[in-house]
Amino acid sequence: MLKDFDSIATIAVKDTATAKQFYEDILGLVPFASGQHEVLTYKTGNSKLLVYRSQYAGTNQATVCNWAVDDVVAEVKGLEAKGVKFERYDIPGVTHEGGVHVFGGDFKTAWFKDPDGNILSIVKRSAT
Repeated sequence: MLKDFDSIATIAVKDTATAKQFYEDILGLVPFASGQHEVLTYKTGNSKLLVYRSQYAGTNQATVCNWAVDDVVAEVKGLEAKGVKFERYDIPGVTHEGGVHVFGGDFKTAWFKDPDGNILSIVKRSAT
């Protein structure tokens, strides 16, 4: 069944021109394919990210996409330098190092929002 196929993250936005600027200029994603002006497709690692126009953009109050990175702190600093503001969530047992949430040991994550309020995250890549 589906276990043998790649999944594609999808993010709804109100305006694809604004989204294009954020996802390309701020996050550094490179367009993968373009067939429709209301849909943006990006290759990100071994996955794809589909950004599409929808009247329901930004209504999800949970994380819509995570990027697994080697160094969360370095990525946060790089994104902050481009104007990205990171969210701070009070989670029992979690400490904060600037915009980074530290879940004991060495698991780190940081949440931020796109222009439509979609919640995005960078997390420490698993060693496995």
